[in-house]
Amino acid sequence: MNEKDDPLKTFFRELPGAARKILLLDYDGTLAPFRVERDQAVPYPGIREILTRIEDSDNCRLVIISGRGVKDVRPLLGLEPPPEIWGCHGWERLLPDERLLPPELPVAAQQGLIAARTWSEQLGLGERLEVKPASVAVHWRGLTEDEISALRDKVTVAWQEVIVGSALELHHFDGGLELRCPGRDKGFAVRTVLAEEPSGTTVAYLGDDLTDEDAFKALQGHGLGVLVRQEARPTAASLRITPPEELLDFLRRWADACEENMHHG
Repeated sequence: MNEKDDPLKTFFRELPGAARKILLLDYDGTLAPFRVERDQAVPYPGIREILTRIEDSDNCRLVIISGRGVKDVRPLLGLEPPPEIWGCHGWERLLPDERLLPPELPVAAQQGLIAARTWSEQLGLGERLEVKPASVAVHWRGLTEDEISALRDKVTVAWQEVIVGSALELHHFDGGLELRCPGRDKGFAVRTVLAEEPSGTTVAYLGDDLTDEDAFKALQGHGLGVLVRQEARPTAASLRITPPEELLDFLRRWADACEENMHHG
């Protein structure tokens, strides 16, 4: 733990003095523990209360960036009014005024996703299949290693047929496989948000998955990337914290800094 104490201490010592702050958060595996039943993946206890404090402060922008579709993230997050939410790895965007900007996919990608969904339904994937506005995913959390291997092989073969001519890309994530429209990822969302802010804005991104690496890379030289994960792994993030205790501590300190700014602003 010592290796991350110093950079965090320095970061939070300077944070209250920042005129503008942006907190970018992944959802599954970061704010909420993974669940086999994906519609039950609610935030860790205490998360909603802290995020509400951050939302209510004047100089702190809160943004959720998820691989899920916006319509799935919003009710699980449980914040009303909702913060800004980017869904489908940057393809969807729910603005702070609650306007939803839907994905505009190339025709070939749209047709490829329809074909992938048809293939997947024929394979009998049932509840393990997740259809999103810009991708199709299969989840294998809760299965044995042998079952995962068999499912991965079956889906990969079926989806390879679809990839030809559709320009879709196959991506592995923690607990499954996803067929996605290329051109956007979580890094795209981060770069877009950064471009909307004045230089000198203090930024942090918290995420756990391989899909969050695009965001960490986009933030390098511009802010703090934080890997939220029990086990260490190679990452472009600046440091690692473990959920839920260190995660809750980080978010509380961020909320405190936002409120301190308000009181002294």
